[in-house]
Amino acid sequence: MIELLRKRRSIRVYEDRKIEPEKIEILKEALLRSPSSRNRNPWEFIFVDNKELLKKLSKSKEHGSEFLEDAALGIIVCGDEKQSDVWIEDCSIASILVQTVAQSMDMGSCWIQIRNRMHNKNTSSEAYIQDLFNIPKNMKVGSVISIGYPAEKKAGVPKEKLQLNKIKMNCW
Repeated sequence: MIELLRKRRSIRVYEDRKIEPEKIEILKEALLRSPSSRNRNPWEFIFVDNKELLKKLSKSKEHGSEFLEDAALGIIVCGDEKQSDVWIEDCSIASILVQTVAQSMDMGSCWIQIRNRMHNKNTSSEAYIQDLFNIPKNMKVGSVISIGYPAEKKAGVPKEKLQLNKIKMNCW
């Protein structure tokens, strides 16, 4: 696991290549095995591999989502705020786990923040996605995870560049 973390980087450039169905099934399993507070599992996920829908989804933010158009897969991560007051945390755990599992299968990914972001000056990114995918209003959209085979090489962050001052022992 630590080797995956040492090599982990956000990937925004993808090969024009589909993800094999068995790998899609593994990604689904990873999401559904994610831990959640009180085992409430307030999350639901929409897997998007249709190129026209990915193109529309890539326009969900004013900037920072355009690369989704070239991804093989976008996973819309939703949480039911009525089911759990910590849906954001539960969805975040599921998101990073699916990214790590994707990396373990030689794919790259990038987290696209949706919650508290804007599609344009009048419409939130969340409202845009809810409308596009017919998502019920009680389901909040936290993020979209882009996944695909990387068409760019990025080295992991060297250990010397880690911000060790961010770690405290026993007190501040």
